[in-house]
Amino acid sequence: MSLNISLSPEILFYLGTWPISNTFFWSVVVTVFLIIGSFFLRRSLRLIPGKFQNMIEILVEGGYDFVEGVVGDKTKAKRIFPLVFTMFFFIFFCNLLVYIPGQSAVTIQTAGGAVPLFRAIISDYGLVFMMTMISVLITQIVAIVVAGPWKYIGKFINLRSPLKCFLGIMDLIGELAKVMSLSFRLFGNIFAGEILGAVMLFLFPFFLPLPFLFLGLLTAVVQPFVFAVLTLVFISMASDISVPEEA
Repeated sequence: MSLNISLSPEILFYLGTWPISNTFFWSVVVTVFLIIGSFFLRRSLRLIPGKFQNMIEILVEGGYDFVEGVVGDKTKAKRIFPLVFTMFFFIFFCNLLVYIPGQSAVTIQTAGGAVPLFRAIISDYGLVFMMTMISVLITQIVAIVVAGPWKYIGKFINLRSPLKCFLGIMDLIGELAKVMSLSFRLFGNIFAGEILGAVMLFLFPFFLPLPFLFLGLLTAVVQPFVFAVLTLVFISMASDISVPEEA
């Protein structure tokens, strides 16, 4: 019996020449499920809420109040909240799916051998990278809309003095670093938690892995919050950007 650890997701099948990995397959399934679930939830809303609707309203209202408290403006909060809450809930839901019992034992036979049908969706760096790019690009778009395109470019390219030129380069490096910091933090924590849990279950099938599983569960809850909050802070800072006029 051996333990196979792969950094990249396993390929389940091909659509023509397009490989479909287990993480991509389940990300599509989860996305469709959440869209359909949101549709039916919207249709089931009542003026006098039941217990489930109460729980959803508390979650959404708490999230909105938190966003409004960070940005300090209701108009901004209404625009930013759908994005950051969707990111948080999608990552959170994907992470919780990892803890469905017995899923690691389910495999399918492919041309390359048996591969696991289930895998932590957020352990696919490609997906995490695209979510990070969405976050960073929206941040840049907001900054351009607020400051104007020429002033935004002038923040990074300023040849009037060596100091301003140097600071502009540092700002540019900082914006690029957001991609690495956001994506590596989320991907690294989730992937490491998945590997640690798998190794402990392989070595000690009973009792001893429980503390590590609880630690992984804590990571699964905290990391979506961190990713969403950093996205919120970046966008909020971009919306308050102030580029001084040149003398």
